[in-house]
Amino acid sequence: MHTKRVSFENRSGHTLSALLDLPVEGEPIAFALFAHCFTCSKDYKGVARVSRALASQQVAVLRFDFTGLGDSEGDFSDTTFSSNVADLVAAAEFMERE
Repeated sequence: MHTKRVSFENRSGHTLSALLDLPVEGEPIAFALFAHCFTCSKDYKGVARVSRALASQQVAVLRFDFTGLGDSEGDFSDTTFSSNVADLVAAAEFMERE
């Protein structure tokens, strides 16, 4: 697996930290957006293991920290289910652009 550090802005203007896990060889056959558990981060071992397994099957994976978690900007206490959904949408839009 080859991992690239990337970031993107959410609709609130916060920079969200992400990792893009790519297959070691060849082009990805698909792309996945990994939405980890509510208070986890993109760096948890289980998250990395799932991403590694997908990358070994030629699936690129974007895993990111929601607002206020891990390396992302913002205050976690200000987040809601709706703001988390908005972060997912921002991540999907980033994947579509890039």
